[in-house]
Amino acid sequence: MNAREFGKTGRSVSEIGLGCWQLGGTDWSGLSDLRARSLLIAAADSGIRFFDTADVYGNGRSEEVLGHFLKERKEDLLVATKVGRAGGIYPSGYTWDAIRTATEASLKRLGIPALHLTQLHCVPEEVLRQGEIFDWLRRLKEQGKIREFGASVETIGEARICLEQPGLRSLQMIYNIFRQKPEEEILPLAREKGIAIIVRLPLADGLLSGHLAGPPPVPSGYTGSPFAGPPSSNDSVTFCGLPLDRGLELVGKLQAMLPQGMPLSQMALRFTLDHPAVSVVIPGSSKPIHATSNLQASELPSLPPELHEKLRQFYVAEVAPYLRGSY
Repeated sequence: MNAREFGKTGRSVSEIGLGCWQLGGTDWSGLSDLRARSLLIAAADSGIRFFDTADVYGNGRSEEVLGHFLKERKEDLLVATKVGRAGGIYPSGYTWDAIRTATEASLKRLGIPALHLTQLHCVPEEVLRQGEIFDWLRRLKEQGKIREFGASVETIGEARICLEQPGLRSLQMIYNIFRQKPEEEILPLAREKGIAIIVRLPLADGLLSGHLAGPPPVPSGYTGSPFAGPPSSNDSVTFCGLPLDRGLELVGKLQAMLPQGMPLSQMALRFTLDHPAVSVVIPGSSKPIHATSNLQASELPSLPPELHEKLRQFYVAEVAPYLRGSY
């Protein structure tokens, strides 16, 4: 597994990490403790050293599972969590006491003396713009409760605000073949400032895995409907803002661009890894075999420049006009 510098933190991380939403065991995942542990063991044994979670995933269960796992491993693992969506904080309960209490709860669940990295979790733009929430993170760092802080954002506007904040060490956002807009300004600016880029949804909710032929089966008891409904800000996340039928059509066109012998999932991961601003890519996996197969992209050579140009033109002409929601 290749490693990359994680911004100005002085640490390096595996360039492919593991998104740990599925460890929460709610909604679409339903992972038992045994399956969750098996997934983490397979990931770490394969060289993954970066794990991304949040206090809201399974109401803290994802952090608890990771906390138990950290006690078993001797490697230098970096666990990044998030704050700002759990405990009734979102959308208008952002106070110093709320952020401090949530941070202390994450510390207890993870069982570590200080959070390696905490990230604001898709906080409303107005809260980011006011700036006080970043002062609270700096205070938590002074108190020794967090080592570093960053932000996970949904839009380019939110990213710009965060990149101007002193002490910010990382920025997490969606970036993939279907969401190339960050290349225009955000990724170059982050690289200039030495801020680590964490890429989430590199496979566009499974679209770019090449294995999705229709809507995933809905688990028993699930009442949400992320695949239908009028355009909204939520649509900018599900399948990266593409209507599912259009997304599947576009996947068919991408299949014709694949280098010989390369699966679509590995081309998609390689696409994100080829940008020099990217520190780590965090595909989510629910099975050990998927987590380990994702790692093969780390060993592949960069995609040819002509293929990158072809994918850029593909995005402009075929993808961008169909994207919905805030971006």
